[in-house]
Amino acid sequence: MTVIDNAVYVDGRRVATPVSLDDTFEALQAAPGGFAWIGLYRPDAAELEVVAKEFGLHELAVEDALTGHQRAKLDRYGDTRFVVLRPARYLDAEERVEFGEVHLFVGQDFVVGVRHAESPDLGRVRARLESDGLLARGPMGVLYAVLDQVVDEYAPVVAGLENDIDEIEDELFSGEAAVAKRIYDLSGEVMEFQRATKPLVGVIETLRAELDAGSSGDDDSGLELRRSFRDVLDHVIRITEKADEFRQTLQNALSVHATLVAQRQNEVMQSLTETSLAQSEQTKKISSWAAIFFAPSLVAGIYGMNFHNMPELGWEAGYPFAIVLMIASASVLYLIFKSRHWL
Repeated sequence: MTVIDNAVYVDGRRVATPVSLDDTFEALQAAPGGFAWIGLYRPDAAELEVVAKEFGLHELAVEDALTGHQRAKLDRYGDTRFVVLRPARYLDAEERVEFGEVHLFVGQDFVVGVRHAESPDLGRVRARLESDGLLARGPMGVLYAVLDQVVDEYAPVVAGLENDIDEIEDELFSGEAAVAKRIYDLSGEVMEFQRATKPLVGVIETLRAELDAGSSGDDDSGLELRRSFRDVLDHVIRITEKADEFRQTLQNALSVHATLVAQRQNEVMQSLTETSLAQSEQTKKISSWAAIFFAPSLVAGIYGMNFHNMPELGWEAGYPFAIVLMIASASVLYLIFKSRHWL
């Protein structure tokens, strides 16, 4: 059975704790002016269908509650409000944010909560409301309390994300390759956190407008409820502004990281270019000296051939001429290479 707790309240006091959904519906009919609060944890289609049939829940809202994976929103189906909340908690051991989902059906005389995650602990919310008498505010008081609990649990998430971003800023200049992946992962968490928190601004503003439209000047309970929603709205606005700062900081960090990577690549390319130029200079020098020594070697090789029909054999100046020719050829080549700065 996925019914975590269900009760009927009159004037803020629990007057019945039915053991089944059928008993809850009967107890509600026997308690004029009261309302039922049913808490479900990952119900199946049959269980939710029983509740939907009794309270006239819209089929589209029921489908959303069963499938999950909804964005934070507020939908109205007649007199019933369907509210989707995205709670979150920071896991210190894994340094990541875990997101959940809570659906609330809020009518004139009932609240049906469908939870798809361990957080938030709606049992603790119920105990607090029962102890301080806030259940006298009716179903809207329950909606406020659950919303307030979800928003309060965002505070450790903000602190955890802020700490992670500080660590990234410290690692940014360390040259570690894993920094880029961590920035990408953290950016994804921040964007998911924004999707969970930003829509709440519109949700709460709509709820406040509805309360203002249906309030009377001497309704102290309604006035306090509107003030309570305004307080939650202030917290949500601060959280969304902080999330915007986180996203901008991560975008800047990613840009700086890309710049540092490009700078390191340029330094490597410059070093390779300098090495290549140095090798090219050495190659020029070696080639130049090889050419210089090749010319005399060529002359000496030809003059050293033992052929009978060689003009220089009968010429007394033949060998001195060969020596001069070798020196001259080497000198000319040396001057050419020197003028081209190869030597």
